[in-house]
Order: sequence, then C-alpha cells, then structure tokens
Amino acid sequence: MSQRSRVLPGFGLSLGFTLAYVSFIVLIPLSAVFIKSLGIGWDGLWEILTSERILKSLQLSFSAALIAALVNVVFGLLLAWCLVRYSFPGKRIVDALVDLPFALPTAVAGIALSSLYAKNGWIGQHLEPLGIQVAYTPIGITLALIFIGLPFVVRTVQPVLSDIETELEEAASALGANRLQTIRKIILPILFPALLTGFALAFARGVGEYGSVIFIAGNMPYKTEIAPLMIISRLEEYDYAGATTIAAVMLILSFGVLLLINLVQAWASRRTGRVAQ
Repeated sequence: MSQRSRVLPGFGLSLGFTLAYVSFIVLIPLSAVFIKSLGIGWDGLWEILTSERILKSLQLSFSAALIAALVNVVFGLLLAWCLVRYSFPGKRIVDALVDLPFALPTAVAGIALSSLYAKNGWIGQHLEPLGIQVAYTPIGITLALIFIGLPFVVRTVQPVLSDIETELEEAASALGANRLQTIRKIILPILFPALLTGFALAFARGVGEYGSVIFIAGNMPYKTEIAPLMIISRLEEYDYAGATTIAAVMLILSFGVLLLINLVQAWASRRTGRVAQ
C-alpha cells in the first residue's frame, strides 16, 4: 500500500479544523488580551496591580467564587444523590428546575435575588431583625454565585452516580462495613474526580460572573465591587489597556487555580483506577 492506512479516517482534516478553531476562538483573543495589556507600560501595570481598589475586587471575586463552589459541591452532591437514588412526587420537576440557572438570563436572576433578599424583600425582611443583611454585601454576592453554579456540580456528579453499581455497596455491607464506611471508602473515591470537575466549572463561572452579581452586590468601593465591574468601568472610561490588564491578571490567577484542580483530579483518577483522558 502506497499510503499507510489510518485508524481514524480524516485525521489530518479533523486536526487542522480543531487547531484552526482553537486558534481563532481561544488563542488569538487571549493573546490579544496580553498584547494589549503590555501597551500600558510597566509603570501603569504596577499602578494597576498595586491599586487597593482593584486588589479588593480581585480578592472578593475569587474568595466568593471559591466559597460558592465549595458550598455547591456539598449541596450539589446531596441533590444529585436524591435525584438518582430516590423516587418522590415531583422528581421530574425538581430535575428540570436544576437547569433553570442555565436558561434564566443572569440579569433576571440578579434582579430576582436582590428583590428577595433586600430589607423589604420576602426573605430579607425576616433576616433583618436577626441582624443578617444579604443584599448589597459579600454574602449576597456569594449567594448569587451559588445559584448560578449549582447546576454544574449536579450535572457532573449525576451521571457518575448513576453508573455506580449497587453491588459494590451490597458487597461492602456484606463484609461488615456500615453506611458511613461505605460512603467514605467506596462511593466518595469514585465521585471525587467528578466533584472536582463540578467544583472547577462552578468556580470558573463564578470568577467571571457579572450579570447576576452586579444587582445584588451594591457596587460599593472597597467593599462589594467585583473584578468584572472594574473591567467594565475601565472600558467605559476608554481605558482599554487598563481593562485588559485586569482581565489578564484574572486569567492568570484562574488558570493557576484550574491547573491545580486538574492535577488533583488526574491524581484522584489514577488512584481510583479511572484514568482521565
């Protein structure tokens, strides 16, 4: 044969299309962000990186996204467990409502949460006498990120949980393991890579979220300003170099966190015998 046969027909065309797609959609725009940020000069770059207002907004965005992702891991696992392991009236409705944050415009979600948790809102009016203020505080920002990040964890864990054979739990029970030991030794190690994936998706979505947060945040300088708001503010002032610099910092920090999560996920996959591809 003059031409070596390939296992995957059309590999060259597929690879070329993939590289072109990734270049035009991902690599070139990201490269433009870094190139544009260099136009501000080292002095301007240092001024932005040491600005207390920007540092506070970055700290708030990343800490709120981290806390929201951790909360979503716990409650997302519980919700996925109920949807997979139990049958109850209205199960299909609850299953459909999980995807509501995907379909609902983020601005609508932000307005709804602000109305509910304001001082005179349906929920906020009951929290106000207890001294708990949700709207226009970091708590409200975290709450909004929990709302938009929960489906990522549920939909990531749900199929893995469905594939776990009940025979594993029965065998563990027959060998004398109690329910807690079965969950800790059998179920959680299998679910751990999926939980990490859901955590990474929820965290990445939360860091760059703008629409659902901007209304409930209050946008008070040094207190409830998020990093995407700083980027929008710079763009409104036609400071494109400053906006891209903040975006580049967010990109580097997010990439570092996600890389660490992926390394832990790969280690967990090898440890459980489910090698990530």
